Amino acid sequence: MKVVSSAKVKPDIQQRLKEEFPSVTFHFYSNIDEVGKDLEDTEILITYGEDLQETHIKQAQKLKWIMVISAGVEELPFRAIKSKGILVSNAKGIHKKPMAEYTLGMILQVARKTKELLHQQENKDWNRRLPMTEINTQTIGVIGVGAIGSEIARLAKAFGMKTLGINRSGKKVEYIDQMFTMESLGDMLKLSDYVVSVLPSTEETKLMINDQFFKVMKPSGVFINIGRGQTVVEDDLIKALNEKVIAHAVLDVFQQEPLPKDHPFWSMDNVTITPHISGVSPQYQYRAFEIFKENLGLYSQGKNDLVNLIDVNIGY
Repeated sequence: MKVVSSAKVKPDIQQRLKEEFPSVTFHFYSNIDEVGKDLEDTEILITYGEDLQETHIKQAQKLKWIMVISAGVEELPFRAIKSKGILVSNAKGIHKKPMAEYTLGMILQVARKTKELLHQQENKDWNRRLPMTEINTQTIGVIGVGAIGSEIARLAKAFGMKTLGINRSGKKVEYIDQMFTMESLGDMLKLSDYVVSVLPSTEETKLMINDQFFKVMKPSGVFINIGRGQTVVEDDLIKALNEKVIAHAVLDVFQQEPLPKDHPFWSMDNVTITPHISGVSPQYQYRAFEIFKENLGLYSQGKNDLVNLIDVNIGY
Protein backbone atom coordinates (compact mmCIF):
# COMPACT_ATOMS: atom_id res chain seq x y z
CA MET A 1 0.00 0.00 0.00
CA LYS A 2 1.46 3.35 -1.06
CA VAL A 3 0.67 6.62 0.72
CA VAL A 4 1.79 10.00 -0.61
CA SER A 5 1.54 13.27 1.31
CA SER A 6 1.54 16.61 -0.50
CA ALA A 7 1.19 18.29 2.90
CA LYS A 8 4.38 19.14 4.77
CA VAL A 9 4.29 16.77 7.74
CA LYS A 10 6.28 17.14 10.95
CA PRO A 11 9.29 14.77 11.00
CA ASP A 12 8.27 13.07 14.26
CA ILE A 13 4.82 12.31 12.84
CA GLN A 14 6.43 10.85 9.72
CA GLN A 15 8.58 8.58 11.87
CA ARG A 16 5.67 7.41 13.99
CA LEU A 17 3.61 6.53 10.92
CA LYS A 18 6.45 4.44 9.49
CA GLU A 19 6.90 2.64 12.81
CA GLU A 20 3.21 1.99 13.41
CA PHE A 21 2.44 0.89 9.84
CA PRO A 22 5.56 -0.98 8.66
CA SER A 23 3.72 -2.62 5.74
CA VAL A 24 2.76 0.76 4.28
CA THR A 25 5.12 2.72 2.02
CA PHE A 26 5.04 6.44 2.83
CA HIS A 27 6.32 9.25 0.62
CA PHE A 28 6.33 12.73 2.16
CA TYR A 29 6.57 15.97 0.15
CA SER A 30 6.17 19.67 0.93
CA ASN A 31 3.68 20.40 -1.86
CA ILE A 32 1.84 18.82 -4.79
CA ASP A 33 4.42 20.05 -7.34
CA GLU A 34 7.15 18.01 -5.63
CA VAL A 35 5.12 14.79 -5.81
CA GLY A 36 5.56 14.38 -9.57
CA LYS A 37 5.22 10.84 -10.91
CA ASP A 38 4.75 9.40 -7.42
CA LEU A 39 1.14 10.49 -7.78
CA GLU A 40 0.53 8.03 -10.61
CA ASP A 41 0.54 4.85 -8.53
CA THR A 42 -0.37 6.07 -5.05
CA GLU A 43 -3.41 4.53 -3.39
CA ILE A 44 -3.83 7.10 -0.61
CA LEU A 45 -3.15 10.84 -0.77
CA ILE A 46 -2.75 13.13 2.24
CA THR A 47 -3.39 16.80 1.47
CA TYR A 48 -4.56 20.08 2.97
CA GLY A 49 -7.12 20.11 0.15
CA GLU A 50 -6.14 23.41 -1.45
CA ASP A 51 -3.59 22.08 -3.92
CA LEU A 52 -5.51 19.40 -5.82
CA GLN A 53 -6.66 20.05 -9.37
CA GLU A 54 -8.66 17.87 -11.74
CA THR A 55 -5.43 17.09 -13.62
CA HIS A 56 -3.95 15.56 -10.45
CA ILE A 57 -6.95 13.27 -10.05
CA LYS A 58 -6.59 12.11 -13.64
CA GLN A 59 -2.87 11.53 -13.10
CA ALA A 60 -3.46 9.47 -9.94
CA GLN A 61 -4.63 6.35 -11.73
CA LYS A 62 -4.66 4.10 -8.64
CA LEU A 63 -5.97 6.63 -6.11
CA LYS A 64 -8.66 5.20 -3.80
CA TRP A 65 -8.75 7.55 -0.81
CA ILE A 66 -7.96 11.24 -0.17
CA MET A 67 -7.32 12.26 3.45
CA VAL A 68 -7.71 16.02 3.87
CA ILE A 69 -5.92 17.06 7.08
CA SER A 70 -8.09 20.14 7.49
CA ALA A 71 -11.82 20.67 7.77
CA GLY A 72 -12.27 22.66 4.55
CA VAL A 73 -12.86 20.58 1.43
CA GLU A 74 -14.62 23.14 -0.77
CA GLU A 75 -11.65 23.53 -3.13
CA LEU A 76 -11.44 19.84 -4.02
CA PRO A 77 -12.29 18.89 -7.64
CA PHE A 78 -15.33 16.87 -6.60
CA ARG A 79 -16.57 16.14 -10.11
CA ALA A 80 -13.37 14.31 -11.01
CA ILE A 81 -13.21 12.63 -7.59
CA LYS A 82 -16.79 11.40 -7.86
CA SER A 83 -16.29 10.05 -11.39
CA LYS A 84 -13.50 7.78 -10.13
CA GLY A 85 -15.29 6.69 -6.94
CA ILE A 86 -12.53 8.00 -4.66
CA LEU A 87 -13.20 8.15 -0.92
CA VAL A 88 -12.66 11.52 0.80
CA SER A 89 -12.33 12.12 4.52
CA ASN A 90 -11.29 15.18 6.49
CA ALA A 91 -10.06 16.24 9.91
CA LYS A 92 -13.30 17.75 11.13
CA GLY A 93 -13.32 18.29 14.89
CA ILE A 94 -9.61 18.90 15.42
CA HIS A 95 -10.15 22.65 15.39
CA LYS A 96 -12.78 22.78 18.09
CA LYS A 97 -10.55 23.69 21.04
CA PRO A 98 -8.41 26.43 19.43
CA MET A 99 -11.40 27.90 17.57
CA ALA A 100 -13.57 27.92 20.67
CA GLU A 101 -10.78 29.60 22.67
CA TYR A 102 -10.33 32.14 19.88
CA THR A 103 -14.05 32.93 19.87
CA LEU A 104 -14.32 33.47 23.62
CA GLY A 105 -11.06 35.43 23.58
CA MET A 106 -12.45 37.78 20.95
CA ILE A 107 -15.76 38.16 22.75
CA LEU A 108 -13.90 39.17 25.91
CA GLN A 109 -11.71 41.59 23.94
CA VAL A 110 -14.76 43.33 22.49
CA ALA A 111 -16.64 43.39 25.79
CA ARG A 112 -13.64 44.67 27.78
CA LYS A 113 -12.52 47.14 25.07
CA THR A 114 -9.06 45.69 24.47
CA LYS A 115 -8.46 47.60 21.22
CA GLU A 116 -9.31 50.91 22.85
CA LEU A 117 -7.22 50.14 25.93
CA LEU A 118 -4.17 49.31 23.82
CA HIS A 119 -4.65 52.56 21.92
CA GLN A 120 -4.83 54.45 25.21
CA GLN A 121 -1.64 52.78 26.41
CA GLU A 122 0.16 53.79 23.23
CA ASN A 123 -0.93 57.39 23.82
CA LYS A 124 -0.31 57.31 27.61
CA ASP A 125 -3.99 58.20 28.08
CA TRP A 126 -5.40 57.42 31.56
CA ASN A 127 -9.10 57.21 30.65
CA ARG A 128 -11.39 55.21 32.96
CA ARG A 129 -14.59 56.17 31.14
CA LEU A 130 -14.54 53.39 28.55
CA PRO A 131 -17.89 51.56 28.78
CA MET A 132 -17.10 48.00 29.87
CA THR A 133 -19.51 45.11 29.36
CA GLU A 134 -20.04 41.87 31.25
CA ILE A 135 -20.76 38.85 29.08
CA ASN A 136 -22.50 36.80 31.77
CA THR A 137 -26.28 36.69 31.13
CA GLN A 138 -25.66 37.68 27.50
CA THR A 139 -26.62 35.41 24.61
CA ILE A 140 -24.40 33.80 21.98
CA GLY A 141 -25.88 32.33 18.82
CA VAL A 142 -23.85 29.86 16.73
CA ILE A 143 -24.71 29.26 13.07
CA GLY A 144 -23.57 25.85 11.87
CA VAL A 145 -23.35 24.00 15.15
CA GLY A 146 -21.12 20.94 15.11
CA ALA A 147 -18.07 19.98 17.12
CA ILE A 148 -16.71 23.55 17.06
CA GLY A 149 -20.05 25.16 17.93
CA SER A 150 -20.62 22.77 20.80
CA GLU A 151 -17.20 23.55 22.25
CA ILE A 152 -17.83 27.29 21.89
CA ALA A 153 -21.09 26.82 23.77
CA ARG A 154 -19.37 24.79 26.51
CA LEU A 155 -16.88 27.59 27.17
CA ALA A 156 -19.57 30.27 26.88
CA LYS A 157 -21.66 28.56 29.56
CA ALA A 158 -18.65 28.75 31.90
CA PHE A 159 -19.03 32.54 31.60
CA GLY A 160 -22.75 32.37 32.37
CA MET A 161 -23.92 32.99 28.81
CA LYS A 162 -27.10 31.65 27.25
CA THR A 163 -26.32 29.51 24.21
CA LEU A 164 -28.37 29.26 21.00
CA GLY A 165 -27.55 27.31 17.87
CA ILE A 166 -28.58 26.49 14.32
CA ASN A 167 -28.07 23.39 12.25
CA ARG A 168 -29.89 21.83 9.31
CA SER A 169 -32.10 19.58 11.42
CA GLY A 170 -32.59 21.63 14.55
CA LYS A 171 -31.56 18.50 16.47
CA LYS A 172 -30.32 19.05 20.02
CA VAL A 173 -26.58 19.64 20.43
CA GLU A 174 -24.67 19.35 23.71
CA TYR A 175 -24.22 22.63 25.63
CA ILE A 176 -26.72 24.49 23.40
CA ASP A 177 -29.70 25.74 25.42
CA GLN A 178 -31.99 26.19 22.43
CA MET A 179 -31.70 24.95 18.85
CA PHE A 180 -33.12 26.52 15.69
CA THR A 181 -33.23 25.53 12.03
CA MET A 182 -32.10 27.73 9.15
CA GLU A 183 -35.75 28.58 8.51
CA SER A 184 -35.88 30.26 11.94
CA LEU A 185 -32.51 32.02 11.62
CA GLY A 186 -34.12 35.43 12.16
CA ASP A 187 -35.55 34.36 15.50
CA MET A 188 -32.09 33.43 16.75
CA LEU A 189 -30.45 36.59 15.42
CA LYS A 190 -32.94 38.79 17.29
CA LEU A 191 -32.02 37.14 20.58
CA SER A 192 -28.22 37.04 20.19
CA ASP A 193 -25.71 39.55 21.52
CA TYR A 194 -22.92 37.68 19.73
CA VAL A 195 -23.52 35.83 16.45
CA VAL A 196 -20.83 33.34 15.46
CA SER A 197 -20.73 31.82 11.98
CA VAL A 198 -18.99 28.46 11.65
CA LEU A 199 -20.55 27.85 8.23
CA PRO A 200 -18.63 26.03 5.50
CA SER A 201 -18.61 27.35 1.94
CA THR A 202 -21.24 25.47 -0.08
CA GLU A 203 -23.72 26.41 -2.79
CA GLU A 204 -26.33 26.86 -0.04
CA THR A 205 -24.22 29.10 2.19
CA LYS A 206 -22.42 31.34 -0.31
CA LEU A 207 -23.31 35.02 0.33
CA MET A 208 -26.17 34.06 2.66
CA ILE A 209 -24.96 36.53 5.33
CA ASN A 210 -26.17 39.77 3.79
CA ASP A 211 -27.93 43.05 4.39
CA GLN A 212 -31.13 41.41 5.65
CA PHE A 213 -29.13 39.23 8.04
CA PHE A 214 -27.52 42.24 9.72
CA LYS A 215 -30.77 44.21 9.88
CA VAL A 216 -32.32 41.48 12.03
CA MET A 217 -29.43 41.49 14.51
CA LYS A 218 -29.43 43.70 17.58
CA PRO A 219 -27.89 47.19 17.06
CA SER A 220 -25.52 46.25 19.90
CA GLY A 221 -24.79 42.90 18.29
CA VAL A 222 -21.34 41.56 17.40
CA PHE A 223 -20.80 39.37 14.33
CA ILE A 224 -17.93 36.86 14.43
CA ASN A 225 -16.92 34.85 11.36
CA ILE A 226 -14.65 31.84 11.85
CA GLY A 227 -16.27 29.76 9.08
CA ARG A 228 -15.65 30.86 5.51
CA GLY A 229 -15.39 34.33 3.99
CA GLN A 230 -17.45 33.26 0.97
CA THR A 231 -20.57 33.15 3.15
CA VAL A 232 -20.58 36.94 3.70
CA VAL A 233 -21.53 39.80 1.37
CA GLU A 234 -18.69 42.04 2.53
CA ASP A 235 -20.16 45.26 1.08
CA ASP A 236 -23.33 44.64 3.09
CA LEU A 237 -21.28 44.10 6.26
CA ILE A 238 -19.33 47.30 5.67
CA LYS A 239 -22.57 49.21 5.22
CA ALA A 240 -24.09 47.67 8.37
CA LEU A 241 -21.04 48.65 10.41
CA ASN A 242 -20.82 52.18 9.00
CA GLU A 243 -24.52 52.80 9.61
CA LYS A 244 -24.36 51.29 13.13
CA VAL A 245 -26.85 48.57 12.20
CA ILE A 246 -24.57 46.29 14.25
CA ALA A 247 -21.86 47.30 16.69
CA HIS A 248 -18.78 45.28 15.77
CA ALA A 249 -17.41 42.49 13.59
CA VAL A 250 -14.61 40.05 14.35
CA LEU A 251 -13.36 38.54 11.10
CA ASP A 252 -10.89 35.71 10.73
CA VAL A 253 -11.88 34.74 7.17
CA PHE A 254 -12.51 36.79 4.03
CA GLN A 255 -13.63 36.60 0.41
CA GLN A 256 -10.03 37.18 -0.66
CA GLU A 257 -7.07 36.04 1.42
CA PRO A 258 -4.69 37.60 2.25
CA LEU A 259 -7.02 40.55 2.76
CA PRO A 260 -5.94 43.27 0.27
CA LYS A 261 -4.14 46.18 1.91
CA ASP A 262 -6.65 48.66 0.45
CA HIS A 263 -9.69 46.83 1.82
CA PRO A 264 -11.99 49.07 3.93
CA PHE A 265 -12.00 46.59 6.84
CA TRP A 266 -8.42 47.54 7.74
CA SER A 267 -9.33 51.11 8.66
CA MET A 268 -12.62 50.48 10.47
CA ASP A 269 -12.55 50.97 14.25
CA ASN A 270 -15.46 48.58 14.77
CA VAL A 271 -13.77 45.67 12.97
CA THR A 272 -11.24 43.26 14.45
CA ILE A 273 -9.17 41.46 11.81
CA THR A 274 -7.15 38.30 12.27
CA PRO A 275 -5.32 36.44 9.44
CA HIS A 276 -7.27 33.14 9.34
CA ILE A 277 -5.62 31.84 12.49
CA SER A 278 -8.57 30.83 14.70
CA GLY A 279 -7.79 27.13 14.18
CA VAL A 280 -4.00 27.42 14.42
CA SER A 281 -2.50 25.30 17.18
CA PRO A 282 0.77 23.41 17.80
CA GLN A 283 -1.46 20.35 18.25
CA TYR A 284 -3.04 20.70 14.79
CA GLN A 285 -1.14 17.99 12.87
CA TYR A 286 -1.00 15.61 15.82
CA ARG A 287 -4.79 15.65 16.11
CA ALA A 288 -5.28 15.37 12.35
CA PHE A 289 -3.01 12.33 12.10
CA GLU A 290 -4.77 10.57 14.97
CA ILE A 291 -7.84 10.60 12.71
CA PHE A 292 -5.74 9.48 9.74
CA LYS A 293 -4.27 6.56 11.70
CA GLU A 294 -7.71 5.43 12.83
CA ASN A 295 -8.95 5.61 9.25
CA LEU A 296 -5.88 3.84 7.88
CA GLY A 297 -6.63 0.97 10.22
CA LEU A 298 -10.23 0.80 8.95
CA TYR A 299 -9.18 1.13 5.32
CA SER A 300 -6.58 -1.63 5.70
CA GLN A 301 -9.39 -3.93 6.84
CA GLY A 302 -11.36 -3.14 3.68
CA LYS A 303 -13.84 -0.87 5.46
CA ASN A 304 -15.22 2.23 3.74
CA ASP A 305 -17.07 3.74 6.72
CA LEU A 306 -14.20 6.08 7.59
CA VAL A 307 -14.24 8.72 10.31
CA ASN A 308 -15.36 12.08 8.88
CA LEU A 309 -16.26 10.58 5.51
CA ILE A 310 -17.29 13.31 3.05
CA ASP A 311 -20.36 12.97 0.85
CA VAL A 312 -18.83 13.81 -2.54
CA ASN A 313 -22.31 14.53 -3.92
CA ILE A 314 -22.84 17.56 -1.67
CA GLY A 315 -19.25 18.46 -0.77
CA TYR A 316 -19.29 18.05 3.02
